[in-house]
Amino acid sequence: MRTRKEAGVANKPQTEIIHGAVPPREILLQFITDNPDRGSKREIAKAFGLKGEARIELKAELKALEEDGLVNKSRKALTRPGALPPVTVIDITTRDKDGDLIGRPAEWPEEAGVAPAIAIRQSSADRAKGKTPVGGLGDRVLAKIFPNKDRDGPAYTARIIKVLDKRQGALLGVYRQMAGTGGGRLMPIERRGEEMVIDASDIGDAKDGDLVEVEVGRNSSRLGLARAKVLNVVGSVASEKAISMIAIHAHGIPYIFPQSVLDEAEAAKPATMKNREDWRHLPLITIDPHDAKDHDDAVYAEPDTSADNPGGVIVTVAIADVSYYIRSKSALDREALKRGNSVYFPDRVVPMLPERISNDLCSLREGVDRPALAVRMVFSKEGRKASHTFHRIMMKSAAKLSYQQAQAAIDGKPDDKSGPLLEPILKPLWAAYEIMKVGRDRRQPLELDMPERKIILKEDGTVDRVHVPERLDAHKLIEEMMIQANVAAAETLEKKRQPLVYRIHDAPSLSKQEVLREFLTTIGFSLVKGGNLRSNSFNGILAKAQDTPHQTIVNEMVLRSQSQAVYSPENIGHFGLNLMKYAHFTSPIRRYADLIVHRGLVGSLGLGEGGITPEEEATLADVAAEISTFERRAMAAERDTINRLVAHHLATRIGDEFDGQVSGVTKSGLFISLPQFGADGFIPVSTLGRDYFVYDEAHQALTGEKTGLGYQLGDGVSVKLVEAVPLAGALRFEILSEGKKMPTGIRSFHKATRSGRPGPRKPGTRPHRGKR
Repeated sequence: MRTRKEAGVANKPQTEIIHGAVPPREILLQFITDNPDRGSKREIAKAFGLKGEARIELKAELKALEEDGLVNKSRKALTRPGALPPVTVIDITTRDKDGDLIGRPAEWPEEAGVAPAIAIRQSSADRAKGKTPVGGLGDRVLAKIFPNKDRDGPAYTARIIKVLDKRQGALLGVYRQMAGTGGGRLMPIERRGEEMVIDASDIGDAKDGDLVEVEVGRNSSRLGLARAKVLNVVGSVASEKAISMIAIHAHGIPYIFPQSVLDEAEAAKPATMKNREDWRHLPLITIDPHDAKDHDDAVYAEPDTSADNPGGVIVTVAIADVSYYIRSKSALDREALKRGNSVYFPDRVVPMLPERISNDLCSLREGVDRPALAVRMVFSKEGRKASHTFHRIMMKSAAKLSYQQAQAAIDGKPDDKSGPLLEPILKPLWAAYEIMKVGRDRRQPLELDMPERKIILKEDGTVDRVHVPERLDAHKLIEEMMIQANVAAAETLEKKRQPLVYRIHDAPSLSKQEVLREFLTTIGFSLVKGGNLRSNSFNGILAKAQDTPHQTIVNEMVLRSQSQAVYSPENIGHFGLNLMKYAHFTSPIRRYADLIVHRGLVGSLGLGEGGITPEEEATLADVAAEISTFERRAMAAERDTINRLVAHHLATRIGDEFDGQVSGVTKSGLFISLPQFGADGFIPVSTLGRDYFVYDEAHQALTGEKTGLGYQLGDGVSVKLVEAVPLAGALRFEILSEGKKMPTGIRSFHKATRSGRPGPRKPGTRPHRGKR
């Protein structure tokens, strides 16, 4: 028997490779993907030790793969659809979560779907020695391509051979006219941005207050501000919705639908009953935020009358059948994949799909026939899911309720609409949720308490107030039913051996565990050591912190310790939810991952048109990497917009005092959060007081060397707002609270490291001089 390494195949120990026998097709496909230079029948036969009749069998299998569209034949070599040549021209387009550059092939046929992601590998040692050309965002480069055999992240890695076209250096900022000069200044929109000079000859059509893209020029001397030239006028920053437009442009979020996409959406016709079960008699209802414009999920529950399941319940979740309208390789599909997800700002939504689809044909409107994929789940009275089945249906929503309406009805305050639904629909839903809660409590997912703050705007687009919506049982009911529907989708696709995109969440890394553990010791808490932590290991800490001054910061630190949830065709489970099989199924209107899962269910269960294609299956790794990146892009844009809105809101309150909390400690100073606004600001260490301040990374503290007074992560403090930069979303505070007496251990450690006496010097520990 040959090992996988000997055969050049990625390590997947669940499948055995027998020397001299034709391997399973997934191994053949993996070999062709990982070895583009060994794609001939002869090389494949040689790699797996095939002779005689085994070679004839291999020829037949390769022919079948070609007919199924899983490989392409070029001369005598086989390649995977969308495989890149060994040397490729790449456009560097973005960065991943670790800051590494990600590129795409410069030329890629639109009909082939998503272009594969390519991780750009640049060794710092090679760069320092000048051995490797250095690329940056926006550059076009010629690169040597290598398949990523670990299948972790992008499908390819690349080494730059030559930089073909350097980026123009376009930046986004706000043009401000300077009186008497004819020119002006570019005001930065990033926290670390710098002002630039724009000469009168370079302002183009820009007017004072316009959001503009500029090309950065070279300064004629080493002194003074850099110069810039206006390339494009985005619009007036004073206009309504300008703040979110900054984030949209800064993060490169597609927000204008091409005409071909709009035309395809308008041409779509309502779904018919073909290949559907008629469930219009079932009183499914939607429960959503009061201002929701699209409704992609509906629910219904009833007691299970089967004698085999006494006390059990049947829960039905119906999800808009987006896969019927959005077919693979269509203009709508390509645009949806380019966006990856809808992006939600306080003043607008940038949807993944045009309104004709999202707010009309696929919205489960009250009293209107709508196509859906439904899952019928049976739970025992102990909250264990006994079985489930998927159905392609035609439904008619019996009612549209808000979370508040549904909750008020259950709490004894029904209105004219919810009242008639209370006995036949709402009470059975809540009874089913009580049973499902038993299962959830047994599973013990991570129970973080992070209040969601919602920015309420005035008609002119400015901030009215920051609101923390109450967390209702109605929210939890819908959440748990959606989670169980997602689990059922993953289980079904696995059982059908259908490739899919999982929603995975890795356990916290050992380094993040150690950072959290060291912080918890400073407030008298402890976290068990070991690499086999479960989500419930954190729940005890969170419960202990509840109703204490440490509650907010402990929740924040536990959240920071967690890994980033991503999409992947390889399953490692979901740590936070404590689930082994999990895939997003319930929001195909706003997430492309859910659309893939819908197509997988339609195809594998034989439910009619709109199933997943072999070409799509072959690119799942690339699609997963793509939509994970776009999800992070959306989160960053949403966060930046909220920071800018709050900074605008507080710009008129310079000099006001606020109660805050130390949310971050660095050698440069303190980050302060204002919980009532959901805002963060900074206090430079130089303004803390007349003392030397020592940064202790292990204890997340800054302590005065002479006084022993300091500030630590989680401390409540009073601060004064001294500066607000709305366009950058930046706030600067001045500390008003006197530092607290730091624990003896921290102070003695500081003294040892400053006096030169022997003792361990921890990384990141250094002194800082405050204001003299």
